[in-house]
Amino acid sequence: MDKIIVEGGRRLRGTIEVNGAKNAALPIQCAALLTDTPTTLRHVPLLSDVRTMNKLLAGLGCEVSGERVLTIDPRGVASGTLEAPYELVKTMRASVTVMGPLLARYGRARISLPGGCAIGARPIDQHLRGLEALGAEITLAHGYVELKAKRLRGATFVFDLVTVGGTQNVMMAAALAKGTSRLENVAREPEVEELARILNKMGARVHGAGTSVIEIEGVDNLSGVDHAILPDRIEAGTFMVAAAISQGDVTLRHAPVDDLHAVIAKMEEAGVRFEVTPDGLRVLGPERLGPVDVTTRPHPGFPTDMQAQMMVLATMAHGQSLITETIFENRFMHVPELCRMGADISVHGNSAAIRGPTRYSGTTVMATDLRASASLIIAGLVAEGRTEVRRVYHLDRGYETIETRLQALGGQVERYHGARG
Repeated sequence: MDKIIVEGGRRLRGTIEVNGAKNAALPIQCAALLTDTPTTLRHVPLLSDVRTMNKLLAGLGCEVSGERVLTIDPRGVASGTLEAPYELVKTMRASVTVMGPLLARYGRARISLPGGCAIGARPIDQHLRGLEALGAEITLAHGYVELKAKRLRGATFVFDLVTVGGTQNVMMAAALAKGTSRLENVAREPEVEELARILNKMGARVHGAGTSVIEIEGVDNLSGVDHAILPDRIEAGTFMVAAAISQGDVTLRHAPVDDLHAVIAKMEEAGVRFEVTPDGLRVLGPERLGPVDVTTRPHPGFPTDMQAQMMVLATMAHGQSLITETIFENRFMHVPELCRMGADISVHGNSAAIRGPTRYSGTTVMATDLRASASLIIAGLVAEGRTEVRRVYHLDRGYETIETRLQALGGQVERYHGARG
């Protein structure tokens, strides 16, 4: 099992490019199932979740080739099992996003129920209710959900709560349904807009993505396309925080500034300076950070995937900050590890009070989930001495070789393979 060692005390300086967005790539990989010709995706991040999705698509009968430039040929799917097995779904819940495309294109699907995860239970009832509204017959048995439909039909469906995966699953299914569908209270995330863009390039008729109502005029067939994945706003935000707390000067090429307004606004409130340049977004960390209050919200609010990183920034601020998590019920698992390094954080329900500035001291810490892993590495950048972050397999789900990219900015960060723990 790998571990990452961080020697603190170095300011980050330089330029790096923002990679393609994992949370956009995964549903677009699934969208290739809707087509009758190959799809080529460019700017694909080299992540374990992307590889897991490729494995699932190959198991369904797709011919999958390439990495950074990825080609998915779905023409062999019809003879496959049309099943997403537990072995894959348990490692990556985004696997359930094949449900809508398989049902719409092939009339059936068998998907393992994902269960809970380290940051809280995330049920798929909204996915199922949306597909049922389109005409799916649904049976749950032996830990699997089985869906059938001769052909889906357009319908109006109102989500009980905002769900990114549910919006994407039902939107893809509706693209091949007969008639027009109206989806209300949908997710507005940039990754939903990106999926709508590629569906429309494939020949779909999707309107309103980025707003709370999406309308889809169903078509009879879709064709594969060539598409470049948009840059990852969460990866960009993570490096923004790393630059800010290290009093650094970092330029992020191709940073998706328009998708980062909520994060930039809160960081500016803390004293961080930003400059939009021809190369991208320049981040200038101040000598003294101010406190900041943050509440996570669905987009365009502050993203839950930036909460752990922002908490590290708050620990370095002079004064008391308050961070409130409204999306997931168990997403403060990084707090005990940050406290072991010296942070003063008190959790009360879904809020965390942070008193700073913290003088972090390097020690051994345990990563519990993807974004918690990033927060511990960021804290290590400003800690005195050596920080050892274990169980970094979580990290590889969403950050491509983060250690080498921090090295390129002057950070002293090393990965050790086969480490115990």
